[in-house]
Amino acid sequence: MIRLEVFGDYACFSRPELKTERVTYDVITPSAARGLLESIFWHPGLKFCIRRIYVLNPIRTTSIKRNEVKSKILASNVKKTMIDGKSDLYLNSSDERNQRSALILQDVHYVIESHFDMTDKAAPSDNPGKFQDILKRRIRKGQCYHQPYFGCREFPAHFREWEGGEIHPIPIDKDLGYMLYDMNYDDMNNIQPMFFHAQLKQGIMEVEDCEVIM
Repeated sequence: MIRLEVFGDYACFSRPELKTERVTYDVITPSAARGLLESIFWHPGLKFCIRRIYVLNPIRTTSIKRNEVKSKILASNVKKTMIDGKSDLYLNSSDERNQRSALILQDVHYVIESHFDMTDKAAPSDNPGKFQDILKRRIRKGQCYHQPYFGCREFPAHFREWEGGEIHPIPIDKDLGYMLYDMNYDDMNNIQPMFFHAQLKQGIMEVEDCEVIM
């Protein structure tokens, strides 16, 4: 079992049903929690599984305005450029800039409890004890492949190993509604989102034995 303490000033775990103006979930999603762990240590021979998330700080939100680019480079333009070599593959941010509001979380602090399973891509020399030691060593040293972040790259996440002892989450119960669980990559031509009914019970969101809906 791995317990990772993560905290930061701001976070935005965008609800997929609200596309124009970003609105965050009240709590970090399981997929975002998995992404945090993978930014510290990723290996094809293991798969992180989130068990539960402890919310240590009260849920607070604030509204901000952000400059975003309203367009993106189309795949068809990339293919055309590869063929004729003449098309321009760039966006002028000054022309494409659009100011949008976002409802984000403020002063977030979680403990992510997880474990990992070995996959069929593990080498014969790989084993759970080896991966556990590597992961804990990287956490203690503050090593990561890229800076972990809370939903958006401008909201960096700080991390450290939970030092042990009893965790004291916020003592509230709250129905968080349907939340994004993860993406199903079984069919790469038809990637599907998966959701689950998230509930906060005495500041703890159980993830491991939840019912997943596609």
